[in-house]
Amino acid sequence: MAADKDKPQDEASIYRFCKTILGWDYFRLLKEFSQKNNKNSKNVDASVLGLKEVKDIYKDVDDYLATFEPLLFEEVKAQIIQKKDDEEVRDWKLRLVMECGEVDEFHLPAVTYNAEEEEQISPNDLLLLSKEEFKEGSKLPTTYAFALVEHTQPNLLRLRMYLAGEVIHMNEDAVKSERLVNMCSLITSSVKAVEKCLFSLKICSLSTIAREYIALRSIGSLPFKDLILAATEKTAAQSQSWRIPRPLDEYIKENHNVSQQEAIYEGLSRKAFVLIQGPPGTGKTQTILGLLSAILHATPARMQSRGVLREIQRGPELPIHEKFCHWGQASPWLVGVNPRDNIMPIDGDDGFFPTTGNELKPEVVNSSRKYRVRVLVCAPSNSALDEIVVRLLNTGIRDENVRSYTPKIVRIGLKAHHSVNSVSMDHLVEQKRDDSAADKQKHGSTRKDRDSIRTAILNEAVIVCSTLSFSGSALLSKLNHGFDVAIIDEAAQAVEPATLVPLTTGCKQVFLVGDPVQLPATVISPIAESLGYGTSLFKRLQRAGYPVKMLKTQYRMHPEIRSFPSREFYDEALEDGSGIEDYTSRDWHKYRCFGPFCFFDIHEGKESQPSGSGSWVNYDEVDFVLLLYHKLVSMFPQLKSSSQLAIISPYRYQVKQFQERFKETFGVESQKVVDITTIDGCQGREKDVAIFSCVRANENERIGFVSDFRRMNVGITRAKSSILVVGSASTLKHDEHWKNLVTSAEKRECLFKVSKPYASFFSDENWESMKPKPKPKVEDRGVQPMDVDGQHDNETNALYANTGDADQEQADDNDYRDGDGDGDGDGGFDAD
Repeated sequence: MAADKDKPQDEASIYRFCKTILGWDYFRLLKEFSQKNNKNSKNVDASVLGLKEVKDIYKDVDDYLATFEPLLFEEVKAQIIQKKDDEEVRDWKLRLVMECGEVDEFHLPAVTYNAEEEEQISPNDLLLLSKEEFKEGSKLPTTYAFALVEHTQPNLLRLRMYLAGEVIHMNEDAVKSERLVNMCSLITSSVKAVEKCLFSLKICSLSTIAREYIALRSIGSLPFKDLILAATEKTAAQSQSWRIPRPLDEYIKENHNVSQQEAIYEGLSRKAFVLIQGPPGTGKTQTILGLLSAILHATPARMQSRGVLREIQRGPELPIHEKFCHWGQASPWLVGVNPRDNIMPIDGDDGFFPTTGNELKPEVVNSSRKYRVRVLVCAPSNSALDEIVVRLLNTGIRDENVRSYTPKIVRIGLKAHHSVNSVSMDHLVEQKRDDSAADKQKHGSTRKDRDSIRTAILNEAVIVCSTLSFSGSALLSKLNHGFDVAIIDEAAQAVEPATLVPLTTGCKQVFLVGDPVQLPATVISPIAESLGYGTSLFKRLQRAGYPVKMLKTQYRMHPEIRSFPSREFYDEALEDGSGIEDYTSRDWHKYRCFGPFCFFDIHEGKESQPSGSGSWVNYDEVDFVLLLYHKLVSMFPQLKSSSQLAIISPYRYQVKQFQERFKETFGVESQKVVDITTIDGCQGREKDVAIFSCVRANENERIGFVSDFRRMNVGITRAKSSILVVGSASTLKHDEHWKNLVTSAEKRECLFKVSKPYASFFSDENWESMKPKPKPKVEDRGVQPMDVDGQHDNETNALYANTGDADQEQADDNDYRDGDGDGDGDGGFDAD
């Protein structure tokens, strides 16, 4: 394996990881996985498989590892076996074994490799090697084994194999598996390379989960070990707290609400772990920026008291004559001639500098400033990470004197969005290489290699931004010094081993920022998921009673949208920011069916499952939603923009149907005028209007994946002004949360029953009932006119509700989540 770390414990973890996985039998895994993860997987005895359920607290490191390590390997198996998308072609490649070494029980063959495969094969890719090319339905090969790509060379792949692991017990004797014996004979044979040919099939990349495993095995050496295990922390001593300059302190108080301030100042208490929960629209990213301003410009409180040092450790008091002696030695000019006067130039000019017009001015903070604190900012996905980087670049942070500036930032990892290219590692390396080339022409200096340039860039950076996985790369392990603080955004969307990866960088303080009642972590293995492997470290600590600072004031959702999720998921803790109702008011709210919160009950609709897809679709909902969309944009053309309106569904196949039918109906590609996406795919998107198609409609009272209340929460909090939910009320009401939502719509008189033909719902006659009531003439009201400034009487005011936007929580698109290429979580069957 291409080791990301060079510490002894990491080498031992890599050895254990490779030894375990490379000894597995691929075809046996296929058989076992289908047996364990069928429709009755919940009835599987986990203890028989050596699996334990994730607990809230652990008594020691052994207890912790005994729980998480088997679950992590179960997840590796699921990643190996998961189906690929239909359009992805998986080809066997013919290779020749050129040579083979052996180190520490591992065989290290070198096989041929074509240049055009460079983008397809990477270090830590898992390959299946076989003497025969295997086709589905054909006889199983007799010579096959796993191999891990160590690194690539021109025309060669360096692999690692473990051919000593699998043992078959036959009566009293134990013999090595025939397939491994055959493979060992093949790759170590002394015959010519042309006679040592085999086929390889790329299975998956193990880079991410390998880093998670290394971090998991390092739990015993982390400074936060006891806190992670027991979910408790001793109260920080007062002397450990940090303070910020008064101007910055005043700025934070003026520009952040109370709950945001509490979260920021909690960080200045120097607690090892600070958990910040950010419900939709509560300014989570704004809080992170305020937090960065504070921790980058804070100083120990014991060193600051109105500009005077205090609590300084002093030695014993000296007698007065000894003090005079010390003063005389430190300042000889007090008792004689200033030594500097003896070396002044004769003409009296050099060495003297005028003071008039050269008064000292406040320091201007720029990218070259040296900070006492270095920060690692992480997120589970590239898209979530880039959201933070964009805000950092556009908004900046504040210095001691409240001036906005951009500190030295570098964004490492793959797939950086073009909007953050200026601080991406690749871009900065190219800049440095160009500068080095220019220096070489001028001064004949040696051109730096890319690795040394990367290290130099990272050592200069104040803030390093990385995905959770990439924070475990070898790149960060080579730094001169680690990080003081780690801020992990969307922390509730990562499995616990993934969150441990950035904690191995030496940080002294960790901020977990996220929302456990929004998008969950992605777990492919259904049995691992059922045992709690998808529980984030944030959620586990919160569940164990660790204190959480929750942001409570939301600034995007109209009160009528905020009302339900606040009551259902946040114990009525959410409150509206000042003026949010006026801010989110829209013209279409005067029509009842386009109000802030509406539910359209398609009680005659039926779900179906396309053959072989494992997904679900509801063609009746597709028909109605397109009619609803057409009516809305016809009356309000400003919504004909993908930035203004979204159609969301939990199921990938439903999304696909919307996209295809949209083009058929309107003759234009959907992405140009409307954003059609899954719930998991709408990260970072804020819309005026969102139409949510629930899909599930059956007589069996089963809604599978839709019952995940966290995705429900995300789906109904995407819109800024109107959320229009389309579904079967009778089916959805069998779930507690959906029943509460339908009941809420009924009580607010915003539930509309829709029957076929759906076009009749939009008929002129029916549409009259959706229009606002005629306003009485001023003289008939008996009151002074109120409509001049846009205000309405109480009776009409109910028709003028509006909605708000939700904080888009980061999540990777989970379409591969359950191995059916759908992302519906059903895995081809209902979770219930």
